[in-house]
Amino acid sequence: MIPATEVAKFQNALPFWLSLLLIPMALIGATQGGWTIALLPVTTWILFSIFDALVGLNKENADLSTSEAQLSWYKAITLIWTPLQFCLLYWMIWYVSGAGHLSTAGKIWMFFGVGVVTGTVGINYSHELMHQKDKGERFLADVLLAMVLYSHFRSEHLLVHHRYVGTPRDPATARYNEGFYRFFPRVLRRSLKSAFRAEKAMLARKDKPWSDFDNPFFRYWGMQGLMLLLALWIGGWTGLGLFLWQAFVAIWQLELVNYIEHYGLTRKHLGDGKYEHVLPQHSWNAANKATNWLLINLQRHSDHHYKPDRRFPLLQNHPDTDAPQLPYGYPLMTMAAMVPPIWRRVMNPRVRRWRRMYYPEITDWKPYNKAHNPIPR
Repeated sequence: MIPATEVAKFQNALPFWLSLLLIPMALIGATQGGWTIALLPVTTWILFSIFDALVGLNKENADLSTSEAQLSWYKAITLIWTPLQFCLLYWMIWYVSGAGHLSTAGKIWMFFGVGVVTGTVGINYSHELMHQKDKGERFLADVLLAMVLYSHFRSEHLLVHHRYVGTPRDPATARYNEGFYRFFPRVLRRSLKSAFRAEKAMLARKDKPWSDFDNPFFRYWGMQGLMLLLALWIGGWTGLGLFLWQAFVAIWQLELVNYIEHYGLTRKHLGDGKYEHVLPQHSWNAANKATNWLLINLQRHSDHHYKPDRRFPLLQNHPDTDAPQLPYGYPLMTMAAMVPPIWRRVMNPRVRRWRRMYYPEITDWKPYNKAHNPIPR
C-alpha cells in the first residue's frame, strides 16, 4: 500500500510530467507520417498557448521551507528525461533514416519536431540539472547538452550569464531594438568565446593552462564527438544530417527563449565597470500555468536569477511591482520574436515603461542600447 503522503506528493508534481506526452507524439509522427509529423511543434507552440488561455495564471508560491525529500517526484522527471531523450533521439535516427513512407521533406520536418523537443524540454531540463550540487545531476545535464552539440552552454550560463546578465558582457542579454535575427548569430559567436575564456580564466587562477585536462571543454568535445559518431553509425549519413538538423533547431529554440527572457533589461552602471546587483526586475516573468508545467517554472525567471540554487518547484512568482511581466507565455512570445516588427510593437513600449518605473534618473539610454556597449568593462 502506497502511503497517502507519497500519493499526495506525486499528485502535486504530476502536471510537470506533461513533457512525457511528447514522446508518444514523436513516435506517432515517425511511424504514421502525414499530418502527424507536425504534432510536436503544434503541441508545444499552439496547443500550449491555448492551454495557457484556458487554465490561466498561477501566482501561488511554494513554501521555501519545503525539504529536499518532499521534492522527490519533481526531481524524478528531470532525472528520467535524459535516458528517455537519448533513447528517443537515436531510435528516431535509426527508424526515420530508413523510413520509406516518409519523404525527404517529411524526414526533415519530423526532425524539426525532434529539435523542438530536445530544445524546449531537453535543454531546459539540462538547465535545471546543471545548477545542482550533485555530480550525477550535472553529468545528466552534460549528456543532454551533448545531444544538441551545445555543451559550452553550461560554462557560459553558470560563469558568464548569471554573473553578467543585463550588462554588455553577457552575450545572452538581448539589447533594446535588437531583432532576433541579429541577436542569434551574435550569441552563437560570442557565447562560445566567452564560455571558453571563463574556463581559461578559472584554470589560470589555479596556475593551470587552458590545455589542462581539467578544462571541461575536453569533456564537452569528447561527449559531442561520441554523439555524432553514434548518429553516423546508427543512421549513416542521413542519420548524421538529421542529428545535426535537430541540434540546430534545439539551439535556435534555446536562444529564442534567451532572447525574450532579458530583452531590453539592463542593470544600472555604477562606474568603473561595476553594475548593481542582479534583482528580480532584470528578467521578464510569465505566470502562465500550462507553459510553466511544460518548462518546469522557467517562466519564473526573475526568481531564478535572484536565487539560482532554488529547485524549480520552489521558484517564486514575483508580482508586477517587483518584476516586469510578459503579456503572454513563452510559446506565443517566441513566435512573436520571430517577427521583429511585431515583437518591437509589443515589447518596446513595455521596456520604456520599465525604464521609467525603475530608473527615472537615467535620461540617456543610448549607451545601454548598443550591442557593443562603450560603458567600461
